Amino acid sequence: MSKHAVIFDLDGTLLNTLQDLCNSTNAALAQFGYPIRTLDEVRRFVGNGVKLLMLRALGVEKPEDCDNFEEVFAAFRAHYALHSNDNTCAYPGVPELLHKLNVAGVPMAIVSNKLDAAVKQLNDIYFKDDISVAIGENESAGVKKKPAPDTVYAALRELGVSAENAVYVGDSEVDIATAKNAGIPCISVTWGFRDRDWLIAHGAEILCDTPQAVWEELADRRDGGI
Repeated sequence: MSKHAVIFDLDGTLLNTLQDLCNSTNAALAQFGYPIRTLDEVRRFVGNGVKLLMLRALGVEKPEDCDNFEEVFAAFRAHYALHSNDNTCAYPGVPELLHKLNVAGVPMAIVSNKLDAAVKQLNDIYFKDDISVAIGENESAGVKKKPAPDTVYAALRELGVSAENAVYVGDSEVDIATAKNAGIPCISVTWGFRDRDWLIAHGAEILCDTPQAVWEELADRRDGGI
């Protein structure tokens, strides 16, 4: 296996964060008297960043459609800052996959639409021995969130690897679009927040059902780059 980079999504790919996202969403909604959402609803809402998650949870399209959106969003952020790891866990087989890639000398990074501080915190808790670069939402600094390729390019710069020598791994249609926009292949995993049929309908070409299958796919690609 050659030493080219793998860029991972976080939520739904490396970590099952859904319950904590749901709990913080509902804590914010309940605080302001809005109806709470089910786990499956929140599953459908995630993928485009937490601001859009809260807009969807509120049933509005833009912040000005909700009189107190900023207060609700601030409540979500405050709750999640304290509870982002209450129920979160790595998917089975993921730590082993990352360790094998690290031992093989493959540079890795995480890019996520989750708040940057939370991405770095969760990486430090779960993956710091194997992944050195973790980048989250930071649009205030001019880095556009996925599906824009900005976070991928930022990660590749930190790793010192070109896009021609990278593969992206994610679980959603946002990840498929991100990889396309960055000009790199995408491996879509089926254990996360979207199912196989949804991924195929949104353009997935390489699908893996287990972390071991990702390892095998990456190993099979060694003659073509990874």
